[in-house]
Amino acid sequence: MVSLSQLPFFFFCFFFFTTLCNSQHYLQLPLLHTDPFPTPSQALSLDTHRLSLLHNHNRRRSATSPVVSGASTGSGQYFVHLRLGSPPQSLLLVADTGSDLVWLRCSACKNCSNRSPGSAFLARHSTTFSPYHCYDSTCDLVPRPDPSPCNHTRLHSPCRYEYSYSDGSRTAGFFSRETTTLNTSSGTPAKLSDLAFGCGFDVSGPSLTGASLGGAHGVMGLGRGPISFVSQLGRRFGNKFSYCLLDYTRSPPPTSYLRIGASKSDVVSKLSFTRLLLNPLSPTFYYIGIKSVSVNGVKLPVRPSVWSLDELGNGGTVIDSGTTLTFLPEPAYRLILAAFRRSLKKLASRAEPTPGFDLCVNVSGLARARLPKLSFGLAGGSVFAPPPGNYFIETMDRVECLAIQPVDSGSGFSVIGNLMQQGFLFEFDKDRSRLGFSRHGCALQ
Repeated sequence: MVSLSQLPFFFFCFFFFTTLCNSQHYLQLPLLHTDPFPTPSQALSLDTHRLSLLHNHNRRRSATSPVVSGASTGSGQYFVHLRLGSPPQSLLLVADTGSDLVWLRCSACKNCSNRSPGSAFLARHSTTFSPYHCYDSTCDLVPRPDPSPCNHTRLHSPCRYEYSYSDGSRTAGFFSRETTTLNTSSGTPAKLSDLAFGCGFDVSGPSLTGASLGGAHGVMGLGRGPISFVSQLGRRFGNKFSYCLLDYTRSPPPTSYLRIGASKSDVVSKLSFTRLLLNPLSPTFYYIGIKSVSVNGVKLPVRPSVWSLDELGNGGTVIDSGTTLTFLPEPAYRLILAAFRRSLKKLASRAEPTPGFDLCVNVSGLARARLPKLSFGLAGGSVFAPPPGNYFIETMDRVECLAIQPVDSGSGFSVIGNLMQQGFLFEFDKDRSRLGFSRHGCALQ
């Protein structure tokens, strides 16, 4: 992995032409949702598939081949709208903290009479599209086909990349640069030059085709690696970004947002913090340290080793915006499940479990506040205590199921999914390696 100091030209090549960024030192983008929340069975199926891809990525990643995670399995429900090229073409990307690469489906055809409008980025229609040369040092940041053709004597020998997934899906094309226009929450467009992205001319496999992307054209990687969207913006915005994921099942749905830059000072004062941990074997992901878990204020007897990140890169807990449900180590999950069952024994009638879920309850006449209260003690002493609506999901009328799944603690890692994150402001501070969170920040942005 190339360090920041090795690529100063890469990270500071963004030029902003709107007063939005120059005067306010942040960029705030709406997070969109084009489709309804997936059904519980769909969410579980998509999340299980995504989790296997993330774990596969964790095992196979190396410093010389930064293979992107399974960002585009369709379980990510939050999207960022941007316009790419000159003249600009409208595109939709999944916002994903579990991957680095910004990539989208491209087409090299000139007339494109066989393609529907907006189905891909038409590179030939843009006057500012430019692939990196295969000998450009930036090309070293992406995995290449084997063997990778590269002719240093030719002026136009593009940087070819190829990303393969454990389910056989792949995206391949040119690692390129392009002018980008982002729609901000204020309605003022922000124009950037030289966004580095994967222009995928060959996209195949179940994870990347059909309905799997939820109507998106690709993925906006927000991970910790040098080619992610937030890393490319670099210190211009203080190496910070934050988001609020709001419950879009409500009517009318509230607006979620992605903010590149620091939060307001009055919001920072309300944040609780925990350290962001780095897994050298999987440097893309944002790991946090869980120290304990409690149900209704009673700490469960979970061994500390259950939560730990070992020297082989296994274990630990990842914050991921592209996974819907939450996955916890099997030993902790079983204790949580037992504690929930005891708590609900006198409060609610048990319902027939929805396939794939271990605990379902009939909540007719039961206030949401009376459902069991779950909280996590984090490294540094902070406590993450989401409301029950963040870990119970309605599978049918008045029936809610526990939206937490077990994962093998011996080989995989835990994932705090986007349902568990809803209603919280999360601020990722890369310079100080810390994650801030608060239930009071979203309305103040």
